Amino acid sequence: MENTKQVIGYLPDEKPPIWKLLLYAIQQVIVMFPATVAVAIITNFHISTTIFASGLATICFIFVTGKKIPLYYGSSFSYLSAVLGIMSSEALAGSVLNEKIAIAQFGIVMSGLVSIAAGFIVKQFGRDSIEKILPATITGPVAMVIGLTLAGTALSDAASVNGAINVPEAQAALAVNMAWIVSLVTLISTIMFSVYLKGFLGQLPLLLGPILGCITAFIVSLATDINLFKVLPATANSGFFALPVFTLPKPNWAAVAAIMPIAIATIPESTAHVYQLDIYVNDLARKKNNGKKYDIAERLGHNLIGDGIGDIVAGFIGGPAGTNYGENISAMAITKVFSIPVLIAAAIIAMIISCFSPLINAIYAIPTAVIGGLEVYLFGAIAAQGIAIMVEKKVDLFSSKNIAIIATIMIIGLGGQYAFGGSIPFFGLNIPCVAGAAIFGILLNLILSIGEKKKVAD
Repeated sequence: MENTKQVIGYLPDEKPPIWKLLLYAIQQVIVMFPATVAVAIITNFHISTTIFASGLATICFIFVTGKKIPLYYGSSFSYLSAVLGIMSSEALAGSVLNEKIAIAQFGIVMSGLVSIAAGFIVKQFGRDSIEKILPATITGPVAMVIGLTLAGTALSDAASVNGAINVPEAQAALAVNMAWIVSLVTLISTIMFSVYLKGFLGQLPLLLGPILGCITAFIVSLATDINLFKVLPATANSGFFALPVFTLPKPNWAAVAAIMPIAIATIPESTAHVYQLDIYVNDLARKKNNGKKYDIAERLGHNLIGDGIGDIVAGFIGGPAGTNYGENISAMAITKVFSIPVLIAAAIIAMIISCFSPLINAIYAIPTAVIGGLEVYLFGAIAAQGIAIMVEKKVDLFSSKNIAIIATIMIIGLGGQYAFGGSIPFFGLNIPCVAGAAIFGILLNLILSIGEKKKVAD
């Protein structure tokens, strides 16, 4: 009885009171924002459109999956090299930005068909069919690679002084030190809040931590004249209301060839996320003595179809390709808030934010050091959840086959990131490291399973 009272959280079909729901939703938007907007900044996609597409695709995903899978759709880093390659190609050298985006959009829309096809295969032949191709020995390490390949991004952001653009050279070292202080305050306060705060406040560490980080950045600016808040771009809208810039896809088969195959990398990633959710949601249900079994893992086919629909929706209006977000799963796992209504509210808030210039500009101004401090925790949590998948599935880590698969996925994924900047040169192709690691792991597992079947037959 006492333990039941101590368990606070919301399961997918539970709805918090409206004021709590809004705060939880804002927290999810904040968690989604850094990576989603980072992809837009790197690829030169319109930021307001990217945020709007993220919210719209999330709503479509939730309803396509029957409001049973609590996932948030955001921009995927797996597609970066392919999209950048197309947009910077010689064939588009004379094209304006919106035309480049439109061509990339066509590849993004078509990539959604890969996930949809995979989803129908799972629905037709069952979850076991995909588990033979994507067992925990693949999905676990892939989740770990996804988190760990972002480690450099997290630390770079944590030390960023991009707001202090006019700092004299003599103060440059001080500016970096101040950035570290801000990021460490954000990181440590977020961790402390998540561990020690109880009740309702204990469910808001990813909102309270960044707020404290921003307050610290403001104090730093008063004490040292070093402003870590980001300077708004000259093109920032000075009005109050501005609709996102929507563009339509422009057929281009080179874009299809470059971008469409990358969806293969998001299938293990998306599968890992579903298994993570299944573990955490049912663990919360047990602790709450809910008496209900949430069959999230059994809905893998619906999830993949929803993921593909998300790509099509986002790509059709001018947003980057994406996937369901590990960061948001981390937020849900930390706060124990898996409520579908919260995610719907978060999606709507994101779409509203994308249309109001003051809100967009305010988010633009959040110090990168604050975002970096938060990323250290969130990206690490993604990697930790990969371990949780293997523990939950009781992966035998003394098996030669399992060790071979896990080892090669980890090294290809991490080695590709830190040796080649995320794209592995291979016979004239530049293969995204996560995609390369996942594909190699899938093929190795299939090859090694052939011998395994022969042994069973004997």
